[in-house]
Amino acid sequence: MKDPEHAERVARMRQAARRAEGPWRAKRALAAALRELLEQLPATAAAAPELEALVPVIRDAARRFEAAGRTTPSSEREPLYAGMEHFHDTGPIVGLSNPLAPPLEFTVDPVARVARGSGRFGRAYEGAPGLLHGGILAAAFDELLGVATVFSGGAGMTRELTVRYLRPTPIEVELAFTARLLRAEGRRLFVSAEVEAGGIRTAEAEGLFTAVGGEKFEAFVRARRERERR
Repeated sequence: MKDPEHAERVARMRQAARRAEGPWRAKRALAAALRELLEQLPATAAAAPELEALVPVIRDAARRFEAAGRTTPSSEREPLYAGMEHFHDTGPIVGLSNPLAPPLEFTVDPVARVARGSGRFGRAYEGAPGLLHGGILAAAFDELLGVATVFSGGAGMTRELTVRYLRPTPIEVELAFTARLLRAEGRRLFVSAEVEAGGIRTAEAEGLFTAVGGEKFEAFVRARRERERR
């Protein structure tokens, strides 16, 4: 059943997820430091001995993190869908605790019925000189279009994604994304989005998503647990 207040609930939960205490606050700080490292590593002129000295330090940290085990879902972050408790921290595009994420900030506007995004991509995401890699931009669109499916009253998962690159999108420049739900035809959700750099539109996207319910996410969680036990 579609939830007419779904978008409002998502907006409140995304706002609440910005707050973090304890280990999650520390994870976000460490992720920010790692992003700085990833930004500088490919082009650094540091000597080989200096680089090699960091390898055992980083590998030791990875082993200690693995030995500590995986975090358990927090009761303070009750998700709309199973397994999504910490996506604001773990997601590859928005994850504040994921050093691979830029991260972008996506918000839901229930009144205007649009999803908005902002942020910048650094040199770690460079394709052609000074420009954002097109595949990374497509991933950002995919994430934001998925957010826009909340206006259908539920969640949606990508079935088709089309990106039109109008002009190069620069790195190290604040980007502004906007996405909306165009229409819903049964379980077929049609969404569109665009991105601007300095007020100039650089790309557009359209997506066809499939509406899914909470039972689908519960099945994903069970399948992940089964894989981890093997």
